[in-house]
Parts: sequence; structure tokens; C-alpha cells
Amino acid sequence: MIPSLNILKFQLPSCAFWAADDGGIQTDSFSVPRTLNSKCSSSKMEKEKSNLVMEDDLEHLCKLVEVKDGGPAWIQMMDRSTPTMNYQAWRRDPETGPPQYRSRTVFEDATPEMVRDFFWDDEFRAKWDDMLVHAETLEECPTRGTMVVQWVRKFPFFCSDREYIIGRRIWESGRLYYCVTKGVPCSSVPRRNKPRRVDLYYSSWCIRAVESKRGNGELTACEVMLFHHEDMGIPWEIAKLGVRQGMWGAVKKLEPGLRAYQKHRASAAPLSQSALMAQINTKVSEDYLGSLETSISDSSEIEIQETSAKPVGHIVPKFLVIGGAVALACTLERGLLTKALIFGVARKFAIGRRS
Repeated sequence: MIPSLNILKFQLPSCAFWAADDGGIQTDSFSVPRTLNSKCSSSKMEKEKSNLVMEDDLEHLCKLVEVKDGGPAWIQMMDRSTPTMNYQAWRRDPETGPPQYRSRTVFEDATPEMVRDFFWDDEFRAKWDDMLVHAETLEECPTRGTMVVQWVRKFPFFCSDREYIIGRRIWESGRLYYCVTKGVPCSSVPRRNKPRRVDLYYSSWCIRAVESKRGNGELTACEVMLFHHEDMGIPWEIAKLGVRQGMWGAVKKLEPGLRAYQKHRASAAPLSQSALMAQINTKVSEDYLGSLETSISDSSEIEIQETSAKPVGHIVPKFLVIGGAVALACTLERGLLTKALIFGVARKFAIGRRS
């Protein structure tokens, strides 16, 4: 549990996200937001306010970015690149809960604002993320940009699809963006047997401009530090196996989506509602971020390469490998894998065990 910031007193009346003026957070006048869907009423939002996206979530993300959250060491899994994208990934296994993933992606010739909008734009996501079968905004707050959205993600035929109720919000300091998305309760959206709801979900990232690898000193590249974990109800060892086998094939599909989005925006097409919401950010000062850094004391570690003390492949039966391959469906870049890749990885691994 992340403690609340001592210097900030934060409350959530209905869906209007506001903060007391402590010098670090930019305040907005109180405003009741437009409700797009009545499934999550204002009274429900009020009752569940303690579980929505708040300032302690920003603090937690800052700790993750600074590798000072006090968690286990991060073990490097991958370091790959294309001419216009670099990608590094790490994993760690907490004492309780699912495996956690950390990645650093650098896109050449991309601005932080474009990448921020790209990840937030659910309407355009359907054009490149073929596992997203439904996306709906349940609530939004036009003064803070906070949203509650419902996603349904496609799984293979032998496993039910997964439903997510996600709260999300963006903080901005200059051109540095802290984007938090996590599972939140919305009791007035009834649970169903299918799709199965995923309650434990966390996927947040920090976006900033960085120097191009061309070495010209210009900040024309964009870095995304992503932190992701979730519990889909699949054995965690199987999930780790799937991620390790299929990660790079999935990540390579991300950049074409971004480049298509850049062309879409260059065509002067009107912004979607979710892209407009991505541009409503809570401003935080550099001094405020500095105060978070000084309050961070517990350091984590980063290991260079993944250890291989117990290769999982030698102890996992073939039928579990095939069935467990569905764990790939929600890997690092928020579900970029197709059915063909999911089963292709499983078949490749199973064949490898026979040889």
C-alpha cells in the first residue's frame, strides 16, 4: 500500500478530481464533468473514490521510474532494436502477486505528446490492436482528464475473453508525462461469467523527449518507461514462459501502429474523444517532483541478464505450454499479440522440447 503524500490533501467529490493548492499541484475550479455513460453514477464514483487514480499513484510511479520502490531486483530479459526503435525489458517476481514487467522503448522521430495520445486513443487502438474487441468510456472528468473505461480483450477459443474496468489519469511537468492506468471498481457494471473480469491490473508509463541515437544532440526521440502487471487467472510460471518466448515478436508490432497514428494525425483528421482527454493533464511543478525524489529512500536493483537457475521448459507438460500460451495475450505493450503469434509460440516451444 502506497502512503498518501504528506504535503498534499487530495479529495474526490463525485467525479470532479481536485486538489488543495499546496504550491506543487495546479488547481482547477470545481466542475462536475460530463457523464458519457450512466453505468458508473456520481454516487458510485464517490463511494469508490479511495480506489481511483490519485496522487499516491503518481508517487508510486515516480518510485518505479527512479528504481526506488523497495521491490525485488529487476532482471533484464531483452535488449533489441530496429533502425527506428530501441527496446529493453526486465522482469521481477514479488513475494506475492503476479510477475511484474518494466520496459524502456525509444522511438525515433516521435514527440512525447504524440506517443501520449497514441496510447490513450481507444478509438484508433481498434485499428492496430486486434485483441481489443470493445472499448467504452464509462466516466470522464474534463477538469482533470481522469477517465474510467471498460475494455474487453479477445482470448483464444478455449479461454473466455477478459474484461477490464480501468481508471486512468495523466500528470504533466513540462514535457514529461506520467500516465497511470489501473484496475478500479465499478460495482454498477455487473460481473458476468464471460468475459471474465480482471481486477488486479496495473499498466503505467513515463514519457519524455530524449536525444536521437543519430547523435546530433537534438531531442527528436521519445522514451517510454512502462511498468505492467496483472492477474488474468493463469498460472504465473506459464505466463512468464509465454512472455519470454513471444515478447520481441509482439513489440515489433507496436511501432507500425504508432507510425500509422502519426500519419492519421498529419491528415488533420478530427481528434477522438479519448485523444482529447489525453491532452487534459494535471500540472505538477519540478519542485513537487523533486520533493517526491527526496522522499524516496528504498532502492531496488537492476540486474544485467536474466538468470537461468531452473529452466521452466523442462518441467512444464506440453499441454500446459499450449494452454498457457494465452498468457501472451496481455504482455508488455498492452496486448499486441495475435492468435497466430500466441499459438505459434506455443507450437515452437513444444517442438523444441521434442527435439
